[in-house]
Amino acid sequence: MHHVIAQPAPVPATSGRRDRLSQDAALPFAYGTLQFDAVLEALIGRIPQRVSARASGWRAASLGGRVYPGLVAAPGSAAPGVLLTDLSRRERVILDAFEDDRYDLREVPLASGGHGLAYVWPDGEVCDEDWDAEQFRALHLEEYAARCARIAPGLAAEADQ
Repeated sequence: MHHVIAQPAPVPATSGRRDRLSQDAALPFAYGTLQFDAVLEALIGRIPQRVSARASGWRAASLGGRVYPGLVAAPGSAAPGVLLTDLSRRERVILDAFEDDRYDLREVPLASGGHGLAYVWPDGEVCDEDWDAEQFRALHLEEYAARCARIAPGLAAEADQ
């Protein structure tokens, strides 16, 4: 098996679905690019507190032609990631607007108990191999974070409406 990445995919456009991450919902579970300090800092202007977590029954799959992963059901697996523990309502709105509108937002069970709120990839373009966070860091993080920084003002303006 090989890792399929064509050209780096653009940072997703805003979804137009505001405020799917209500303050009362479970904590956001980040398993992909939102685990990286540079991406979070570019999008919300700071690095929030996080705790390690694993989503039981899921894996972070490589997606064909994309540098970011999709969370897909995988019985017997547990996707590594982090819970973002101290996001403000405004920051939740910014991150929600950032996510590709193909993702479904849903609660996923955590290996430690409880649930996290994750963006789940519905179908299509899913590769057999898991997403490689270290490969992303080495090959794409710098450019990806720079693109996030360019779109962040628009996301913030949308959150402030």
